[in-house]
Amino acid sequence: MAKLLLNSDLGESFGLWTISDETQIMPYIDQANLACGFHAGDFTSMATSVALAVEHNIAIGAHPGYPDLQGFGRRHMQFSPREVKHLMLYQMGALEAFCQAKGTRIAYVKPHGALYNAIADDEALMQAAMEACARFREGLPLMTLARTDTSKVRSLAAKIGVPVLFEAFADRRYLANGNLSPRQQAGSVLTDIEAIKRQVLAIATAQPLTCLDGERITLHADSLCVHGDNPEAIAVVKQLRQLLDGLLCN
Repeated sequence: MAKLLLNSDLGESFGLWTISDETQIMPYIDQANLACGFHAGDFTSMATSVALAVEHNIAIGAHPGYPDLQGFGRRHMQFSPREVKHLMLYQMGALEAFCQAKGTRIAYVKPHGALYNAIADDEALMQAAMEACARFREGLPLMTLARTDTSKVRSLAAKIGVPVLFEAFADRRYLANGNLSPRQQAGSVLTDIEAIKRQVLAIATAQPLTCLDGERITLHADSLCVHGDNPEAIAVVKQLRQLLDGLLCN
């Protein structure tokens, strides 16, 4: 069975505001998606998070978002494809500077929040995001949503020449089309650890999972996200690490 990587959105502290204990989460993940200062994070949090990721030998992903600190990047903003490409390149470059200072580099790019959803839903924005990756560095992968049908994304990625990492979510409920259920909808965020483990097991073994609307779908993913701003994130990520490692050993 192919290894399902474990990732988390980190580096989201800002000034005196600390959003998660990264020192407790990083030992259990494979990939760290680090905020680049627009939706969350700042120059100090970027430097600190990069150093921690290097210490734990974790792949660093740029996590660019809309310029929306007040809304944590979860509110949609109207940007053209050209603007999205430049928005992403700007933030990728900022994080790469801190990576270079620690002798490493960005390993992939995962857009954040509303930008992530907009890119997944709009082919022109998806192309802009892929072009940002291609312009930044040849072979730099884009991480995007694993849906029931990924053929269009794969075709576009092959055309542009950008690798794609498909991502599923441990603690978010799905709709029948493979989209994440909106956060404002009741039950869209899983908090019960046993429910999270059942969903992760289904994703890791390519078995059907139950959606919020009762439908059952199968997702094929390269990486699994556990949100670092979940109050139970540390406990959850420890158990999921054990679960995924156990599957590889069987």
